[in-house]
Amino acid sequence: MMTNLFSVFDPSSSLFNWSINWSSSYIFILFIPLTFWFIPSRSSFFWNLIITTLHKEFKILIGSNSKSYTFLFISLFSLILFNNFLGLFPFIFTSPSHLTFTLSMALPLWLSFMLFGWINHSQHMFAHLVPQGTPSLLMPFMVCIETISNMIRPGTLAIRLTANMIAGHLLLTLLGNTSQLIMNSFIMLQLLIIVQLMLLMLESAVAIIQSYVFAVLSTLYSSEVTYV
Repeated sequence: MMTNLFSVFDPSSSLFNWSINWSSSYIFILFIPLTFWFIPSRSSFFWNLIITTLHKEFKILIGSNSKSYTFLFISLFSLILFNNFLGLFPFIFTSPSHLTFTLSMALPLWLSFMLFGWINHSQHMFAHLVPQGTPSLLMPFMVCIETISNMIRPGTLAIRLTANMIAGHLLLTLLGNTSQLIMNSFIMLQLLIIVQLMLLMLESAVAIIQSYVFAVLSTLYSSEVTYV
């Protein structure tokens, strides 16, 4: 039962020893028609509104003293959002449910932020290890705590997104498996369908929220090292 339950996250389909399930990470481009870029429509206006809102918010988080590179985080938000929503469709592989996908985004971002901060703003990075107002006796412990909390940031970013995607998909899979046991009860079957629809709506909200959280936390981490 457990093997069948977690098999939905197993990228087992392959072609010439290459896992074709990972192609779902960029297949969302096929869902965007070419007319989206040329002909104004409600969808294009709605998406431009989202991008503009995210740009203004990320610009505030980064700070006015730093160069504006908010479109990096907007692209990150869009990539995670499309992959999260595609994973809600049947028979489509969910890339964000694997640490391979999430950690490959979080680790390079964190590493580039750290290299930039320590090379260009070394004094600020050292000062950031000790919060203002810390007693002298606690300074060595605060340095250790801040260093550890800084080192685990890419892991927390990746695990947060992966765990939320796995949890929702497991609930949907469990409810789908129980439908075979209650086929004789029409009332229970109706109740199960209602619960699954509500859970699907919750998963849609989680897909948006987790994409936003990942992008915002990445923006906050970058603002700490680019602060002048």
